[in-house]
Amino acid sequence: MRTPTVPGPARLPRSLCLHTPACPPAHSPDGEAAHVVAAHPEQGWSLLCNGLLIFDDTGELLPDGRTVAPHRPGVQQLAASH
Repeated sequence: MRTPTVPGPARLPRSLCLHTPACPPAHSPDGEAAHVVAAHPEQGWSLLCNGLLIFDDTGELLPDGRTVAPHRPGVQQLAASH
């Protein structure tokens, strides 16, 4: 008896970027500057062409599955800037 195979999760290509010049890679400091290829503001996230998934709370999910904690300025930082 054969066991049915269940397909695994679909994987995105390394980059969906077709721009010239190419957008910065997801792991670079300016990775958030890549173009949006799918936006879902009602759900609070956008997919960039470099594979970076960004969230409204400024958290990120890198293409390799690592996370970047939200990095919006804290209340003390905002108070100091005024």
